[in-house]
Amino acid sequence: MSEEEARAWLQSHFDVSRETWDALERYVALLLAETAKQNLIAASTHDHIWARHIVDSAQLLLSRPQTKAPWVDVGSGAGLPAIVLALLQPSPVIMIESRRLRVEFLRSVIDVLSLTNASVHLAKVESWNAPQRAATITARAYAPLAKLLETTLHMAGKKTVWVLPKGRQWQNEVAAARAMWQFVFHVEQSVTDSESAILTISDVKAKGGRKA
Repeated sequence: MSEEEARAWLQSHFDVSRETWDALERYVALLLAETAKQNLIAASTHDHIWARHIVDSAQLLLSRPQTKAPWVDVGSGAGLPAIVLALLQPSPVIMIESRRLRVEFLRSVIDVLSLTNASVHLAKVESWNAPQRAATITARAYAPLAKLLETTLHMAGKKTVWVLPKGRQWQNEVAAARAMWQFVFHVEQSVTDSESAILTISDVKAKGGRKA
């Protein structure tokens, strides 16, 4: 997917307003500027940032198009996918990040873009005390699936859905996770990489005598 195709995809799927385009452009500029100070995104992706990062994040909304409940993004890092999700839809987006510099960056982005539906918490994912059960949990480049489920299950309820972009080893991750957890999952091909996938996971339970 070229950068031009990425922009066209965003417009066709989300009917992006001029105001939102401006905010996305500002976020991209902030992201590139901050990457010079801390390693937020790989240098090899700078010239493909709209396809590799913005569309790659935005496509998650297609897996949960009707939800109005909050998204919880763990290991938020650069704000991908969280900031993109917050810009493209009105539901609250809660970010959990353990690194202070990352949190400071995310708070500055929220402030600069006047994002009223986004918030960030400085905390370890596994110890974050969620005020309520998460409706949707997402994460990008945070951890292998088995560890991701283990560290987020405490914030999940019976109806929680995980929407997770996974790379070319996604099948191996699913196999490893299924040795430890029972869950229902659905796979969609990523629009940015035909060998990558978007996993939608629900009904997660620990296997055997394992403690959830």
